[in-house]
Amino acid sequence: MRVIRAADCRRTSWKNGRGETTEVAASPPGAGLDEFHWRVSMARVARNGPFSSFEGVDRTLAILDGAGLRLDIAGRVPVELTAGSPPLSFPADLPATASLADGPVLDLNVMTRRAAVEHAVDRLALVGRRELRVDAAAGLMFCRSGSVEVAIGAEEATLRADDTLLVERSPAVPWALRAQPSAILFLIRLRPARPPPRG
Repeated sequence: MRVIRAADCRRTSWKNGRGETTEVAASPPGAGLDEFHWRVSMARVARNGPFSSFEGVDRTLAILDGAGLRLDIAGRVPVELTAGSPPLSFPADLPATASLADGPVLDLNVMTRRAAVEHAVDRLALVGRRELRVDAAAGLMFCRSGSVEVAIGAEEATLRADDTLLVERSPAVPWALRAQPSAILFLIRLRPARPPPRG
């Protein structure tokens, strides 16, 4: 159980060089863009244009701040995303282009190497207390706004805006959450990839 403070996250360039991203966490630690098994980051999108392509990677995108954007993904119906939209999952190796609704946006990106890891992302608007059963090999809790106390067994942590809790081996006990008084959270579940079905 490890807390990653917002001030400790590192900034790197986008793969396509069109912007900058703030890396929250990645595995293996220090892995490059072609080497990670999973990666969680935030990026500011300041202009219309294509997303970076990542071969063999699945991505989930959520808007954290700004008026939103329209995402055109090859072979799919265009999607309008705002800060209130559920996180959107899609293959990161499909061509995708973003068109801003009204000025820059800040987004949350979760990416996993398809052959190694699967992920799921849920947006939670928490008021007061709640218990969560995190059925996953590992989990992350990203606090977008407000403050939340997290207790997992005997361990406790407090997250504030843009802090992240990383639980590398999620135990069977529920995660006990207490917002002070409210918080917007993103729960990220990570599991080993299932082998493809045999012919």
